[in-house]
Amino acid sequence: MKKISYILLLCIAITFCITALQWRETETQANDCQEITPQTEQPAQGHLNGDEKTVCNGQTCIITYEGYTVSYNEKNLIPKWVSYELTSAETDGINSRKDLRFCQDPSADVAQAEDYDYRNSGWSRGHMAPAADFKWSSTAMEQTFYFTNCCPQNQSLNAGQWSTLEKKCRDWANRYGSISVVTGPLIFDNQYGTIGSNKVIVPDAFFKAVLAKEQSIAFIMYNRPDNENMQKCAMSVDRLEEISGYDFFAELDDDLENLVEATYNLKNWGL
Repeated sequence: MKKISYILLLCIAITFCITALQWRETETQANDCQEITPQTEQPAQGHLNGDEKTVCNGQTCIITYEGYTVSYNEKNLIPKWVSYELTSAETDGINSRKDLRFCQDPSADVAQAEDYDYRNSGWSRGHMAPAADFKWSSTAMEQTFYFTNCCPQNQSLNAGQWSTLEKKCRDWANRYGSISVVTGPLIFDNQYGTIGSNKVIVPDAFFKAVLAKEQSIAFIMYNRPDNENMQKCAMSVDRLEEISGYDFFAELDDDLENLVEATYNLKNWGL
């Protein structure tokens, strides 16, 4: 009888251990698409109007530029998100990025990366608000070259799929008249570490959320050269909110926001 009881207890213990391990594995898989630091911000929809200014709360600073708004992380030395509106008229302009180079924002009293952090690091200086979206103003374009708008980015991604997505956004602005864009980095397990003596964090991935005429679409592209095609990188804004923790386009009426963010239609976006 004692032997049977011992075997029964042993079986219960083994079953408990297996269940615990399975639960732990499931939890780990779920956390693969969560940031290390949960976000509670509601990124601005479009661009905050007003003169250039910096408002800081702890390590996060909201900086308003002529053409875009950035939530900047002083600890990581990269933006958390960048937000702006792009109209069809703004997709055209005479201003060129020729001779422009990344530099620190001299008017923002915040810790910033420096050029030597990126030099020979193996990572490109990746715009979050792309310069080509601001050809309508020389000042706005120059401000996209501040390190407050820059992340270490894989060069193949920077010049490939990410660039293609940026061009698509300009196409959508022309098609729909205007779009709202929120874009930025994602940090999961920080597999790439940091670069430079200032320890600029290297993102694991990048996101982009786009709103146009009561419809939306979102994307995640990993910070590597071998991303899937754009269709497979696409998702609903609701799904991006689950992964990033951000609440996008919160200025919409709640019922409209829930409707717009729940689904996406690749055909409507020409994908």
